[in-house]
Amino acid sequence: MKKVMISPSKYIQGEDELYNLGTYAKEFSNRALLVASKVDQSRVQNYIDKALETDSFDIVYGEFGEECTKKEIARLQKLAEDKNCGVFIGLGGGKALDTAKAASFLSKKPVIIVPTIASTDAPTSKLAIIYNEKSEFEEYFHLQKNPDLVLVDTGIISKAPVRFLIAGMGDALSTYFEARSCIRSGANNMPGGKSTKAAYALATLCFETLMEESLKAKAACEMKVVTPALENIVEANILLSGLGFESSGLAAAHAVHNGLTVLEETHHYMHGEKVSFGTVVHLVLENAPQEEIDNVIGYCKSVGLPTCLKDLGIVQVTEEKIMAIAEAATAEGETIHNMPFPVKAKDVYAAIMTADKLGQ
Repeated sequence: MKKVMISPSKYIQGEDELYNLGTYAKEFSNRALLVASKVDQSRVQNYIDKALETDSFDIVYGEFGEECTKKEIARLQKLAEDKNCGVFIGLGGGKALDTAKAASFLSKKPVIIVPTIASTDAPTSKLAIIYNEKSEFEEYFHLQKNPDLVLVDTGIISKAPVRFLIAGMGDALSTYFEARSCIRSGANNMPGGKSTKAAYALATLCFETLMEESLKAKAACEMKVVTPALENIVEANILLSGLGFESSGLAAAHAVHNGLTVLEETHHYMHGEKVSFGTVVHLVLENAPQEEIDNVIGYCKSVGLPTCLKDLGIVQVTEEKIMAIAEAATAEGETIHNMPFPVKAKDVYAAIMTADKLGQ
């Protein structure tokens, strides 16, 4: 039995680490393409300017079109080639980071990932989630390697709206339960092997860290300060969850997230917010012990994560809508088929309706 564990080449986390961007970038090239939205770039421009003063390097501002689409990836790939950029720097939230990862892979160039929020576990992975122009999930794009460097400045993350940090908790919440299901079923992980004990231990530690540190970290983020609890939750949201999901596997929670994207009313909600409800559905689907379901729902409510359909903007609940979610979640190739039992759309429909009732 082949076991595989993968990770970024280097992970650096700490307050004010973005000031050292020039030093890190020049390990790869003297000219970099920055993939970041105007808003995210403006938030950290003083850090970038200081980094350029400290250790000068050429930077091309490529901006980011707000959605990780094939068209946007191709545009940035061409820009890097036209401007002779030797390294990509993805900065911002999950979609900007995924776009930078995909463009660097297709360009056969290294990539530095700089999350300015801790809202997903995308930064460490070799996975890019592709959406269409309507912001609907399209496909998983599996790259050949993980990022060359993940640079996490906790000072910047502490100053972002607390909703982002909480959404990251929702994404990280699923890691342990999906890993557990994949191990039970013997499903392959993202790199095509079985989970190692190390990866499952990281997924377990991710869940334990969330239970212990989330409320303290939320309070710190609300006050825009860095504390040990905030550092621990940032690590859980990004590193522990990233390595845990990728090297152990995804299952129902993320498939339900993908299904939820077919409803326009959910488009204003963040990835982790939808995954948190997907986790409740996941537990109902596998008929987890009531105590475990209560614990997860109680945790979500304590930090402010969605636990029912209304929390995701689905006020008018109809059979047609929920079946559309269920059918998308059970499409061929979806990760829900990593569960340790066959899952059909009608099963997901029943689990969503039950999870909605319990979560209310």
